[in-house]
Amino acid sequence: MARSVKLRRRQVLASGLALLPLVAGVGGCAYVSRPASIPMRTLSIPAGCAGPASVLVVFLPGVYSLPQEFIDEGFVAALRDAGVRADVVVADAHVAYFDDRSVLDRLQADVLGPARAAAPARPIWLVGISLGAFAALGVLARRPETIDGAVLIAPYPGRRPLLQRIVRAGGVAAWARDAAPETPDDLEFDIWSMLAAPGTASARPPVYAAYGRADRFANGQQLLASTLPPSQVWTRPGGHDWSVWRPLWSDWLARGLLPRGCPGR
Repeated sequence: MARSVKLRRRQVLASGLALLPLVAGVGGCAYVSRPASIPMRTLSIPAGCAGPASVLVVFLPGVYSLPQEFIDEGFVAALRDAGVRADVVVADAHVAYFDDRSVLDRLQADVLGPARAAAPARPIWLVGISLGAFAALGVLARRPETIDGAVLIAPYPGRRPLLQRIVRAGGVAAWARDAAPETPDDLEFDIWSMLAAPGTASARPPVYAAYGRADRFANGQQLLASTLPPSQVWTRPGGHDWSVWRPLWSDWLARGLLPRGCPGR
């Protein structure tokens, strides 16, 4: 990717502007021009080990990120260096799929469903950054049986008005007692209801969340973190950028939760 394109993307991300119509109520960003293609495009990277991979890691990018950035920013290399025996798929789940509300359907039809059919016993982990983490939460809320775990890095927590209502109610559990969906397909409501529901933490696949303590979404991320066991949440200094996300990802890999057995580089 050209340096000027990456710089512009980071400038847009750093601006603090709302993300998109579905989850932030603002659209029309001229920078986002890719259509929601069918099928969803993916970037596939095999484990490179003898024999079948023991796990599939599906990366979900942030709002203006391209699949190649998971390679350029060292996320795939970190998997390899850790010796994780994983095939990798990077789903091009960009903003247009959220705009037309098809992101979960396309992930199921084009990524998760075919992966499960090809290797029914192989665990599938989602690793989402920012808006990609919001998509992972959507899968956990509506189709938890399709995955075996999720890592949320700098998760986009939803629109500010919703987060403010949760705070005014006294927290996630108190909000959930009287909350109601705003639309027939209210993904944010489903996500936060899932996070608030008693017993879902033990019934759903394991969820890990990490973010920079100066992230512009940190207040909402703290609300999200309050619904998880403290051992499944960690932070680092810094904001909403790859320079923070890379060490957060390395921190999680160091826990050794994914199957190893593929010699590191």
